[in-house]
Amino acid sequence: MDVPDILDLGTSARPGLFPKRTVELGDHLRIRHQGRLAAMGGERLRPGWTEISTLCTDPAYRSRRLATRLVRVVAAGIRERGDSPLPHASATNAQATRLYGSSGSTPRSRTRILQVRMPGTHHGAGAL
Repeated sequence: MDVPDILDLGTSARPGLFPKRTVELGDHLRIRHQGRLAAMGGERLRPGWTEISTLCTDPAYRSRRLATRLVRVVAAGIRERGDSPLPHASATNAQATRLYGSSGSTPRSRTRILQVRMPGTHHGAGAL
């Protein structure tokens, strides 16, 4: 697996919460252009549902509909297994919510995420 490239793309594309081990939670598809990781999308497995996860595109490759292609392929694979795809995005991620909406998804619920830090750690130290 191209973990260093995946983590670099996750950092530059800023898709939202992107823990280092996210790519271990399910299959991931990658699109490369001239050896460079341009886009990726994958899944996190949950009983009966499979979350569309780690969807991101390198800023240099945006507006080429790569994310749209990835969402469709990942969702089709999930449906073929008999599961339901579960796209998720931060409410503040307008690009992701537009993409999922154009792919036929509708918002079903909103979840609050609480970030916890250990006493004595600084703001950029990461969450538990």
